[in-house]
Amino acid sequence: MRLKNTIIFLIIVMIIGAVAYMGAVGPVIGDFKVASFNDNIKKGLDLKGGVSVLEEIQEKNLAASAMDRTIELLTMRINPTGVSEIVVTKEGNNRIRIDIPGQYDTKAVIDNIAKSGKLEFRDPDGNVILSGSDVKKASVSIGGSTNTPMVNLEMNTSGTKKFADATTKFLGKNIGIYMDETQISNPTVNTAIIDGSAQIEGGNMTMAEATKLSNMINSGALPVTLKNVSANVVGPTLGKNALPESLKAGMVAIIVIFAFMLLYYRIPGLIANVALAFFILLVLIALSVIHATLTLSGIAGLILTIGMAVDANVLIFERIKEELKSGKSPKSAIEAGFHRALSSILDSNITTILSGVVLYMLGSGTVKGFALTLIIGVALSMISAITFTRFMMKLAANAGWFDNKWAIGTFGVHDIRRGLK
Repeated sequence: MRLKNTIIFLIIVMIIGAVAYMGAVGPVIGDFKVASFNDNIKKGLDLKGGVSVLEEIQEKNLAASAMDRTIELLTMRINPTGVSEIVVTKEGNNRIRIDIPGQYDTKAVIDNIAKSGKLEFRDPDGNVILSGSDVKKASVSIGGSTNTPMVNLEMNTSGTKKFADATTKFLGKNIGIYMDETQISNPTVNTAIIDGSAQIEGGNMTMAEATKLSNMINSGALPVTLKNVSANVVGPTLGKNALPESLKAGMVAIIVIFAFMLLYYRIPGLIANVALAFFILLVLIALSVIHATLTLSGIAGLILTIGMAVDANVLIFERIKEELKSGKSPKSAIEAGFHRALSSILDSNITTILSGVVLYMLGSGTVKGFALTLIIGVALSMISAITFTRFMMKLAANAGWFDNKWAIGTFGVHDIRRGLK
């Protein structure tokens, strides 16, 4: 039984090491290359350099909806896939900041921002059958066959005839909707539409997605006039120096934490270090999955969450020490220690997550980057401490690793000798 638990413990450690290696190196396995964390996690303007453009809206008393539509259209125009590190944010009441890492041609960026949007409806062969001028308006409602959000289209006189001909001809096929050569929707024609009133629906479409699509269709061109205020090239020197130095600082901090936990708590410290490695791996995987943009402030948030992850383990171990002092066996002390530390861990982490949510909702740019990594890191550190550390501690206890008081470090003092028998 003890050998079995030891083997399971070691297998988990090896799996963590293997996944960490693949994420760091991105090895080639046969014909398949594993994408590394560096490939999946994008670097922000402060780390990579690029162009930062500030545009000012010329219209006065601008409605909030017009500002939102402008930001959506600019984002779609500059970042059509939605997964690159380009950031479009509102500044003040009438300005929009656009940061594009890796791009250094300011003229090309400004020209792309200023161009008029071109809305087109295309048949399955790619031929244009309607343009933005043929659409009278688009709106959002809930209904249809799936009783979910959908986009209602109303054509003008010319658009009604064109759409009737197209839907009759392409019944059962798709008619793509394009904005600046980028497809924004590809609905299927279920019936011939001869009255100029159509619906775009889908069981998986959310209200936010339907609203965005409606705004896109309504605004074949930008709804406002933009004037370029500034366009600055941010050199890559900052990124070249800052990223290695930040990573070096993070590595030094992690090594110091590992050494302290191992020397002070010994076997529990070793388990805390394994749990910390597991937590860091989880955060990097989460950032890779969402293709997050990492900035210097984001790195600061990540390092902060590493410290909080260790703090949770320290709370747990100190609670276990109190239980051992009362005379409980290591297994009982571990169970009671986790139970007693749970409320403190939840309180501290949940309040931090709430602070991060407020920063993300109200902040912009680097503040959002810091808040995002803070939220992800704190949530994952809480889960890691409550579940993974607990599981590994139980494995170690069942393997008999705590039978010797030396293995428990500061737990092994004379007044708890009874608890270790």
